[in-house]
Amino acid sequence: MLRRPLEPEQYTSIAFTERLAETGAAPSVGSVGDAYDNALAESTIGLFKTELIKPRAPWRTVEQVEIATLEYVDWFNHRRLHSTAGDIPPVELEHAHYRQRQAQPEPEHSSP
Repeated sequence: MLRRPLEPEQYTSIAFTERLAETGAAPSVGSVGDAYDNALAESTIGLFKTELIKPRAPWRTVEQVEIATLEYVDWFNHRRLHSTAGDIPPVELEHAHYRQRQAQPEPEHSSP
C-alpha cells in the first residue's frame, strides 16, 4: 500500500521546540521538514536495537520488551558513559548544566 508522505509539520513538534528554548538548548534539527529532523532519533533507535533488542532476541512477550526497555533507558541515562559528554552519564551532564545555569547571574533587563 502506498502512503502519503509525512507533512512537514509532523517532523518537529512545537512542544519540543518550546522545551528546547526553556532549557536554553540549541536545536540540532534543521528547518521544518528537512531530512535531518529525525537523525538523532534514528541514531538512538539504532543504538537501542544494536545494544538491546537484537542481542537478546527472540523476545517471547511484549511485556519482556517493555521491562527490558525501561531497564535500558535507566542504564543509558544513569550509568552509560558517553564520550561526547566527557565520559559521564547524561544525567550527570544534565545536573552539571543546571548547576552552571543557576550559578550564572540573570541578565539585567532595561524597562521601557
